[in-house]
Amino acid sequence: MTTKNLEKLFKPQSIAVVGASDRAGSIGARVMHNLLTGGFRGPIMPINPRRLSVAGVLAYRTVESLPLVPDLAIVCIPAPSVPDAIARLGALGTRAAIVVSAGMKYGTSTDDAERTLLQMMLDEANRHGMRVLGPDCIGLLVARQNLNASMAHRPALPGRIAFVSQSGSVCTAVLDWAHAHGIGFSHFVSLGDCADVDFGDVIDFLGSDPYTRAILLYIESIHKRRDFMSAGRAAARNKPIIVIKSGRVAESARAAATHTGAMAGVDDVYDAALRRAGMLRVDNIDEIFSAVETLARSRPVRGGRLGIITNGGGIGVMAVDELIRAGGRLAPLSDDTIGRLDKTLPATWSRGNPVDILGDAPGQRYAETARILLDSREVDALLVMHAPTANADSLETARAVIDVATATKANLLTNWVGESAVGSARAAFAEAGVPTYATPGMAVEAFMHMVRYRKNQELLMETPPSAPERFTPDTAAARQVVERVLTDDRAVMDASEAEAVLNAYGIAVVETRTARTVEEAARLAHAVGFPVALKILSPDILHKSDVSGVALGLESAAAVRAAGKRMLAEIGDLRPDVRIVGFSVQQMAHRPTARELIVGVTTDPIFGPVILFGEGGTAVEVIADRAIALPPLNMNLARDLISRTRIARLLKGYRDRPPVDMDALRLALLRVSQIVIDIPEIVELDINPLLADGGGVLALDAVIRCRPADQIPEQRLAIRPYPKELEETFALRSGRQVLLRPILPEDEPEHHEFIAKLSPEDIRFRFFGQVDSLPHTQMARLTQIDYDREMAFIATAERPDGGGRETLGVVRTVTDPDNERAEFAIVVRSDLKGQRLGFKLLDKMIKYCQARGTREMVGQVMIENKPMLGLTDGMGFKRHNVPSEGVAELTLPL
Repeated sequence: MTTKNLEKLFKPQSIAVVGASDRAGSIGARVMHNLLTGGFRGPIMPINPRRLSVAGVLAYRTVESLPLVPDLAIVCIPAPSVPDAIARLGALGTRAAIVVSAGMKYGTSTDDAERTLLQMMLDEANRHGMRVLGPDCIGLLVARQNLNASMAHRPALPGRIAFVSQSGSVCTAVLDWAHAHGIGFSHFVSLGDCADVDFGDVIDFLGSDPYTRAILLYIESIHKRRDFMSAGRAAARNKPIIVIKSGRVAESARAAATHTGAMAGVDDVYDAALRRAGMLRVDNIDEIFSAVETLARSRPVRGGRLGIITNGGGIGVMAVDELIRAGGRLAPLSDDTIGRLDKTLPATWSRGNPVDILGDAPGQRYAETARILLDSREVDALLVMHAPTANADSLETARAVIDVATATKANLLTNWVGESAVGSARAAFAEAGVPTYATPGMAVEAFMHMVRYRKNQELLMETPPSAPERFTPDTAAARQVVERVLTDDRAVMDASEAEAVLNAYGIAVVETRTARTVEEAARLAHAVGFPVALKILSPDILHKSDVSGVALGLESAAAVRAAGKRMLAEIGDLRPDVRIVGFSVQQMAHRPTARELIVGVTTDPIFGPVILFGEGGTAVEVIADRAIALPPLNMNLARDLISRTRIARLLKGYRDRPPVDMDALRLALLRVSQIVIDIPEIVELDINPLLADGGGVLALDAVIRCRPADQIPEQRLAIRPYPKELEETFALRSGRQVLLRPILPEDEPEHHEFIAKLSPEDIRFRFFGQVDSLPHTQMARLTQIDYDREMAFIATAERPDGGGRETLGVVRTVTDPDNERAEFAIVVRSDLKGQRLGFKLLDKMIKYCQARGTREMVGQVMIENKPMLGLTDGMGFKRHNVPSEGVAELTLPL
């Protein structure tokens, strides 16, 4: 991912059109028409070897004959000629191109049959540092630049929404739809085949664009998962990103070795990724623009409680049906609120939510009811509904509601049902900036957009609690098991091997003994203790219950012999081709109140490893109660994963069934997440069932599938995990032992304390002004970092009084997407000056940036901050004082 030279793409000062034409209906003619009628203010230079002019503009025979180097070239020539055109443009100095030509994925040139035309084009572009949009795209439109560098059939209206799509047909359809609805765009981008410029690049650029307030994406597939997730998580903190992802239903199921692999559909994984990135997913074009308007005009909701005011019971019930179906909550009203409403409303009002204020309700009744509900703080948003009646003026009622909406900071949505009779009321709402919707379903959908968006933002910003216990896995032991399996040219671990891996990561597993024969199984059962479970062992059978390969509750050696012989006979009849290597014997776990769950891992071809949680047991695929998340997990993310399943409510306990130990369950999910991070050879894992009750969790059966790692281990993951390998310890001059490590989201409480202990001078030097405290949102940005593009090392040590650990200092860098420049900042507690802590932190960061290949570190230090300037001078930073601003600008070439 890089934003390098994207300025040339989105803000060009001059443009060349390779393949410009006057031929009616040609792409070259349409591109020239759009550029000229769009009002682009810079030079437009058509290139056509057979024309003196195109569209009345002087033409040039070749790229080399251009009078100046164009910032941007639009290439609309046959595919076989594109690589040569890119090579010539790159040599001239052009740094951005839009390739609208199609047919480059599979075509080859006559002189190089080994490379596709697409690869040849990319090789030439990379050689010259040129950015390429496309190929097979319609181009882009940027309203503020008067730039219509596309072959679109109509221009875009100006606006503050960016639309980015892989599909050209969707682009033209959206342009047409938006024009009819008066919706404008800051940027309108057709990505085409995403050969170079991809979603991550464009999201990064638009995320910092001040003229874009929301980003809309139409996604068919993601090519660069890490870039997409990093850019999305960064931009989604600043503005809404709303996504349509096509292909919800797969044409065919992917063959999988585990229940997890079979249940984790491609669309489920995309849902998990978009959710983790803080994006909001919608289903269609109408909904995407409705969501933009809702989020733009609303404030963050505190929760998910909806209050409803209606003058008709029927439309109110329709709204409740839609709300419950969508997973929303109807706000309960307290006795106090009902009492206040009793004093205002007719005696026959509904006395509950929805608040039916009767068909003759005038505007004043609506307004008074709305104020009472909003003042109660029992609703997180209020939906005001109205059906036209003969004895109530729809417009007068709307104006009364507008007065309430403009006087409150709460979220108020409206739904005036009907068409001609309510048209003027809807227009009044639109003019006043009050969200209004045509149907109860659309209004409820808008509310749920707010709720889901808030939830996704909370996951981005929420401070996770520390794990209830720290664990240090025996990764070496687990790796030994994996290496033995792969050395034996096997893919699936046997029961004892899977048990060893889970034990190495602190996941309790019922003890498993293995036997080669029925008689040996009977002897082991006696040693283990009755009752026992007997299971067939075969590398060809993964789901043993499917072939009657499981017998439970065996009370004697005779019962074990009988069950073993029956298994061998039945499996021999059903599957004569399978290899039977023996039996596993386990003592029956007596946990009568436990729930059977499934925890698993599978590897998605796009986003890499994903974690699945849900209701387990033999009918797991039939029940299909599951949720999916991307690793790495923390306690909050594990809690969210569990909450998205139907069984989550049962885990809280009911009647005589005690609640499950939720900390133990979340910790088990964290441990599975760590297995995924540490051991790239594990591609699928099933723990089914995982028993969970008030006493903790216990794995009864596990299947683990391996294959040799085929890429850099950390690159498997869509989100870079905590880089534990960067931890190191050293001693201060005083002898105090200090741990230097990357910052964690869980460090936020200690970071607040650290800031509070800084002297006023330390704070002024660090923040260039006085700061009393940092709000959670800002502190979350400092502690919840994306290790792929920023880094913060903290120095932490045990408190002198033994009361846990404290933060002593921090150094951080934010690196641009091109990895050219890292901006650093550092602060150390005043009482620790002279301990060489500042030197150690900054030296660690310099070495980290060097290892990443960053070209230089830069920073600003107040000229008054003599100790820091002394430190940076001694470490080789070049200093440029800016007395007018009171700062020194520092640069360190790496």
